[in-house]
Amino acid sequence: MLLSFRTALIPNNKQITAFKKASGVARHSYNWGNALIQDLLKKRESDKTIKIPSAIDLHKLLVAEVKSVNNWYYETNKNVPQKALGDLRQAWDRCFKKISKQPRFKKKGQKDSFYLESGTKAKPGINNDGKRVKLPSIGWVKLAEPLPLTAVHNCVISRTANRWFIAIKYEVELPEVATSRPVVGVDIGIKELAVCSRNGKVFVNPKAYRRMSKKLKRKQRGVSRKVKGSKNRAKAIKNLSKLYAKVANIRKDAIHKLTNYLAKNHSEIKIEDLNIKAFLKNHKLAGAISDCGMYEFKRQLEYKTIKFSSKLIVVDRFFPSSQICSHCGKHRHKMPLKNRVYICPDCDNVQDRDLMQRET
Repeated sequence: MLLSFRTALIPNNKQITAFKKASGVARHSYNWGNALIQDLLKKRESDKTIKIPSAIDLHKLLVAEVKSVNNWYYETNKNVPQKALGDLRQAWDRCFKKISKQPRFKKKGQKDSFYLESGTKAKPGINNDGKRVKLPSIGWVKLAEPLPLTAVHNCVISRTANRWFIAIKYEVELPEVATSRPVVGVDIGIKELAVCSRNGKVFVNPKAYRRMSKKLKRKQRGVSRKVKGSKNRAKAIKNLSKLYAKVANIRKDAIHKLTNYLAKNHSEIKIEDLNIKAFLKNHKLAGAISDCGMYEFKRQLEYKTIKFSSKLIVVDRFFPSSQICSHCGKHRHKMPLKNRVYICPDCDNVQDRDLMQRET
């Protein structure tokens, strides 16, 4: 099974400058290619013979028209702009298939990243000794923790807040799991992160954004009061991005622990097919729903169930699980959201609606 591994780097000032240059080249080539494709699409409205260039064609045009004029392109590895154009063409392919929207232009300082490649899959050229990794055109960079492989073919360097990270992909063997594992239903909510039907286990929602909201507002006001383009404003933005990264890390940590527990200890996991986009249109609950990370919960379960040889079952969103008694099967058609306890009119079964929802 192919998994990704991401860990922090500890670069010096010279290496940070090289990272920023490479991110700038990737961003510039991506935006240049995006502007070119948008211009061709406008011309194509009147002339259908115009073809949209492939990733290879875009790279040839970049070398001929952009690289020859901007010498700073040669200060970074050749794979940086090449991969950026490949990602752009893939994004446009998804747009043409109506899977996603039109790709946007990238902005400086937002999701900075670049791709590096060295050697081949048979003979990977990005080596590490457990403490450092040797990146093409940059050199040895300290690692926060050892990588699972001593050599890889490619990697992605990205920045979150003020920290730089390296991400790689590697093949792992599926771990051994217990032969007999129970089936569990999971209810994801706002008050509690998750409630398991098997044993009634409740996972507390950390509500990181809600807890940090006062600090975030204070730092956001600090940014707005600073003069645009000043060093103090840059410092304030840096501090604000650190706090946002902390909120995201708390949320990811809780979801990783939850999904790992579910996939490892259960043979089947049943969750509801929630329409998260529709939920986010409710402005009174949008913040609380986003703070739960419902989409990330499903995404992690999809690959972790494969890793631990378990099965993920997505229940139809229109199935009235909160209205059916888990004891006698009686269907109670009226069950408003404000009623948090289910009382069966036939067998007098009393149960929390989140707990009994997945036992049906």
